[in-house]
Amino acid sequence: MRVISGLYKHRRFDIPKSFKARPTTDFAKENLFNVLTSNYLDFEEGISALDLFAGTGSISLELLSRGCDKVVSIEKDFQHYRFIRAVMEEIGTDKNFLIRGDAFQYISHCKEQFDLIFADPPYELKGLETLPDLILQNKLLKENGIFVLEHGKSNDFTLHRLFLNHRSYGSVNFSFFQASPVLTKEEK
Repeated sequence: MRVISGLYKHRRFDIPKSFKARPTTDFAKENLFNVLTSNYLDFEEGISALDLFAGTGSISLELLSRGCDKVVSIEKDFQHYRFIRAVMEEIGTDKNFLIRGDAFQYISHCKEQFDLIFADPPYELKGLETLPDLILQNKLLKENGIFVLEHGKSNDFTLHRLFLNHRSYGSVNFSFFQASPVLTKEEK
């Protein structure tokens, strides 16, 4: 697992072979962050982020590397949780808040709002299609906040009422949603 840009650029972390999680590919991750920084977010403006189904912690690490003030990472699997904790200890950050728990339960009980929420559930996860509505109904996004859902090609969210954008990089698909009408950086 490699950090693409920012403070921890080029740092590598070896993922145990026993992991069930598949990290977002470097190509897809780089393009995701290009879209986010070009169109929606300035990571140097005190961004808070939530990484649901954190898996290897790759996205959380990238968010921290790019300057997020706070990243909450939710991971249910104990082995993955331990790996993420070890990586965060190795880089010496106090900006990551790692929680071992179920992402759906976290969504239903969370009272905090975030500028960016990223979710990378297993592509065959039962209930994956409900995530955009759960995030938005529970008001987890700040005004102009962005929710990005990574999913397989069998999911199509283009008709969702708050759908914003879709990007595809090989087998990796990202659907973007908005909490309210989103202004690009140029419109702000």
